[in-house]
Amino acid sequence: MTDDTDERRQESLKTLRNLLKTIDGQKVTLIGDTMLDRYHHGFANNLNSTAPVPVLKITHSEESPGASAHIAIGLSSFGMKVSFHTALGDDSEGESIIATLKEFNISTDNVSIVPSRETLTKIRFFGSRESLLDRGQILLQADRGTNEPVDDAISSELASSALEGLEDSCALVISDYDKGVVTIEESLKLISKANKIGIPVIVDPKLTGLEKSRGASVVIFEKRGMSLLARRIGLGLEEAAQNMLIEYSWEGILVLGGIDGVQLYQRDSDSILIPCMAPAAEQQIGMHDAAATSLAAALGSGLSLYDAALLASAACECVLSATTAKEYIDRDTLGLWLDELSWQMRISDR
Repeated sequence: MTDDTDERRQESLKTLRNLLKTIDGQKVTLIGDTMLDRYHHGFANNLNSTAPVPVLKITHSEESPGASAHIAIGLSSFGMKVSFHTALGDDSEGESIIATLKEFNISTDNVSIVPSRETLTKIRFFGSRESLLDRGQILLQADRGTNEPVDDAISSELASSALEGLEDSCALVISDYDKGVVTIEESLKLISKANKIGIPVIVDPKLTGLEKSRGASVVIFEKRGMSLLARRIGLGLEEAAQNMLIEYSWEGILVLGGIDGVQLYQRDSDSILIPCMAPAAEQQIGMHDAAATSLAAALGSGLSLYDAALLASAACECVLSATTAKEYIDRDTLGLWLDELSWQMRISDR
């Protein structure tokens, strides 16, 4: 990086550190799909006698809300208020998510409980050789529950309640996993109103649902997804990004590259790479949610897209370094990492 880039980054880190100290009570409107993440950990020392698959001896299990509920918890941990709009099944998994939201003082008034619907649950099995490895690797993921969209009446009701809460919000976050909570029509209504009242819109869209993000301030992709979109268009990454920024009226695209860092694309500007400073990549579950949380906190507080991208990058590095995917990114953890990044930059200048 050039000296100018280093200086800009150091100043931004100071701004972000101050932001985390001063965030207090700003409200974010959040709408999107929710699921439960369940993890089983254990030892896989042997293969099954009847098939070439490992036998996992489970030693402990844990679970936590995922997708938009994960963002809600992150925002609350930053000291922000959350107007949260989602749908859950009428089952024990849905009850578990509700209980955790209440632990974080997140209102569930706008959470729709759908009778006879199963809450989507992603079950991951992690295993390692006993006494040889400290950390397990994922052996299998199993999805349980419905992938069917919720009824149009429910999605419309959720969007209407979200629209009502936008006036006193500092940001709008749309987390779309294509499970029916967010439809094209309702999403565009929300984005249009947010743009009219002048608050930033952060959208984490499926690649097949880009139309739902038209007019957003910033959208979030993974590196692989961005490469796929570029190939579909038939252009290089830079040209494809500029093409999509214009086509969908976005102000920015944030591309999550894990150990390869975070890339920020803005209209009529060269892209900016924020290198990954995490000492090691332990896992990646929750990166999208951490990025969306950070973008909402920074942009909702009036900071620039560059500042917001730097905060999102730091949050992703916290996720990559986390010992378990169940850990939530809070302001203390992120603040310590920002301090570490500032210290690393000062050392490198000597």
